[in-house]
Amino acid sequence: MSDFMEPAGKDDEPLENKRKRLIFRSDHRGTKEMDLFMGKFAATHVPEFNADELAEYDALLCQNDPDLYNWITKKEPAPAEIAGMSVFVKLLAFEFV
Repeated sequence: MSDFMEPAGKDDEPLENKRKRLIFRSDHRGTKEMDLFMGKFAATHVPEFNADELAEYDALLCQNDPDLYNWITKKEPAPAEIAGMSVFVKLLAFEFV
C-alpha cells in the first residue's frame, strides 16, 4: 500500500500492546462520527483479531477520516487494496446500533 500512510506500530510490538494502541487510535480519530463508529468497532472486534487482522486494521487506521468515512458509508468505492482487507469487510458489516 504505497499510496497510504504506514502503520505506526513496530514489527516486534507485543500483540496485547498493539490491541490497546489500535483501540485507542480508533476512539481518537479526529472527527466525532469516526471516533464513535471506529471506537465501537474496535472495542467489539480488536480483542479477537489475530496478528494478520491486527496488521490490516493498523493499515486501515492510517487512512484519512474523510476517505474512510466515504468508503464505510459507500459514498465512494474503496480502493481495491482496502476493499480486499478482511477487516474492512467486517467493518462494512458492523452494526453500530
